[in-house]
Amino acid sequence: MVRRILRWAGALFLLAIAALALWLYVPDKPRAALEAAYPGEYRTVDGVRLRLRDTGPKGAPALILLHGFGSSLDTWEPWAKALSARYRVIRLDLPGFGLTGADPTGDYSDARAAAIIAVLMDQFSLPHAALIGNSLGGRLAWQFAARYPDRVTRLVLISPDGFASPGFAYGKAPAVPLVMEAMPWVGPRSLIRANLAPAWAHPEALPDAVVERYRDMLLAPGVRRAILDRTRQTVLTDPALRLQSITAPTLLLWGEQDHMIPIRNAADYLRLLPHATLVRLPGLGHVPFEEAPAQSLPPVERFLSGGTP
Repeated sequence: MVRRILRWAGALFLLAIAALALWLYVPDKPRAALEAAYPGEYRTVDGVRLRLRDTGPKGAPALILLHGFGSSLDTWEPWAKALSARYRVIRLDLPGFGLTGADPTGDYSDARAAAIIAVLMDQFSLPHAALIGNSLGGRLAWQFAARYPDRVTRLVLISPDGFASPGFAYGKAPAVPLVMEAMPWVGPRSLIRANLAPAWAHPEALPDAVVERYRDMLLAPGVRRAILDRTRQTVLTDPALRLQSITAPTLLLWGEQDHMIPIRNAADYLRLLPHATLVRLPGLGHVPFEEAPAQSLPPVERFLSGGTP
């Protein structure tokens, strides 16, 4: 009798595991459907088929917008629409994200990203541009400014990444949690919302449409595997010397209620960037351009036009 009960318990346990796996499992979405739902242009740059948007007057000063981890060029929509009245605004899905998808080389280093941005600028015949980056995109923006100082006119860093933090020490790849190994096969909406909510100062106001867009981009073919590969390859080095070498005027834009990269980190950048100014955004979080575009854009516009942000 005991053996029979144990067998039943074992069978029920396996059924529970199978049911959980079925609930969590989400396949990739068809590329054609995603490309139809999310507009973009496509251009092959250094072997990568980049999804991008190029708006505004072609002869105007150029801005290149770099999104954060797990995001896409769509994150900039309100800002891009406003800025395109005066600037040529170029935004892209970074390799490994969105409808750009995986880099065929499998290389997700910062040096590789900088090389792709440089080649893209060459293809557009842009000798220089202003760079705007958020989080991971902020790190890529200042890395580019350090590598190619003559190609960056101004730098806007929105809660930029780049310093060591818990789980990301200098000189070593992070330990990837075992649960993250399942990432290429999972993607329930509840999980996406739970991971996105800390980016907003007021997560209760996070729109369902925004969650759905992030989820769609996560489910683009090959993206979840590419994100896992990128995480394994992330090896930070002390950024002090590179930051100190940056000559471009720099605006640090930071939400005071950023729960992902807290505003106290701004002190490290102000200490090392020779031409940086900090603008604090009360009541906003990690993605102010999505949470409150009208409130967060004016200091950027003043800075880009040469005024005091």
